[in-house]
Amino acid sequence: MAVMRILVIIIGAMLLAAACGGTDPTPTTIPTPSPTAVSVQEGETEIKQYSQPPAMTIDTNKRYVATFNTNQGSIVIELLPNDAPKTVNNFVFLAREGYYDGVIFHRVIEDFMIQGGDPTGTGSGGPGYSFEDEFVPSLVFDRPGILAMANAGPNTNGSQFFITTVPTPHLNQRHTIFGTVLEGQDVAVAISKVPANRQDKPLDDVIIQGIEIEETSPGS
Repeated sequence: MAVMRILVIIIGAMLLAAACGGTDPTPTTIPTPSPTAVSVQEGETEIKQYSQPPAMTIDTNKRYVATFNTNQGSIVIELLPNDAPKTVNNFVFLAREGYYDGVIFHRVIEDFMIQGGDPTGTGSGGPGYSFEDEFVPSLVFDRPGILAMANAGPNTNGSQFFITTVPTPHLNQRHTIFGTVLEGQDVAVAISKVPANRQDKPLDDVIIQGIEIEETSPGS
């Protein structure tokens, strides 16, 4: 009888729970992707977020040069649209949107690299989307001055990038290379040497004031 009474109580409780509904929230319906930017408040700064990677707008037959203007000097980089078209297109789009304006280099390591592109300045931020890697066997980290995408694993590219200050062959086929430094490698090296905390974040902000994109026809 005692066992029967316990079973009745358990069944009754189950029926009551079913009638009242569970405690798990109903999944939110995800809207159809749109290229429209959404502003997200991060402290006092408004950060643009996008629902999907940008449409292809660059011409891979043209030359693209990016000038990183920072409070430590300028770095001029030749982009590689033929080798990494989606990555270059993404970078050019964000730069022209002003996405990188005022963003810091949040991670600097001497004899390795400088990393930026996160509008939150924490190393965990991004544009709201991710896209796939673009690896080319002939593109390797065999010298300083390589511009590549930072990531959290395969096919997790967003807005963060880094510039190497030494050869880093252990990064081959792990990070998409999409540019090489033409001028200002000394600026990148100087940034890598600024005093930083234990998380490799500079004690004084190294700020990207803006990134200018120059688009020219081949041979011009």
